[in-house]
Amino acid sequence: MDLNYLLSSVSDYFNAISNSISPWIYFSVGILKIVFIVISLALFVGAIILLFKATWIKRRYFDNVKVMADYKFSGAKKIFKEWQKITKRLETDIEAEYKLAIIEADGLFDAILAKMGYGGDVTDEKLKKIEPSVLANINDISGAHKIRDNIIHDPDYKLDLEKAKEMIGIYEQALRDLEVF
Repeated sequence: MDLNYLLSSVSDYFNAISNSISPWIYFSVGILKIVFIVISLALFVGAIILLFKATWIKRRYFDNVKVMADYKFSGAKKIFKEWQKITKRLETDIEAEYKLAIIEADGLFDAILAKMGYGGDVTDEKLKKIEPSVLANINDISGAHKIRDNIIHDPDYKLDLEKAKEMIGIYEQALRDLEVF
């Protein structure tokens, strides 16, 4: 058998089949193809939109990726040195130093939250945007921030060493949870 003869026979066979099919069927199949292509594109675009609109997906995947990307900033050594300076303030017997340590710890924590992308004008607004899965002791941090506010607004606020150590410990745990150091 000759290859040309075989190809010619196959071609004739398919031409005979296509000539026997009604033009109406070709038209119907063409319309169905277009309809299914449009439906497929609409479903694909809808799925993409839902991925970006679904908040649980953002919280579960994208926020964690953002947090992981942002918290490994280059100033980690500087932050650790600043933290050591804050903790040294607790080694004195001066109440004003304890108060200053808490104010500085709160300021450092607020700056780190801002670097991590938690927007807001004040620390309370930033804390509301943090999920408990990201920061386990968020209620303790809120309480420590309230004590910081009391120190700022009430010059007669009394603070002993034990309470100051507790507050600094809360901030330190939060920074460890955020993996700053």
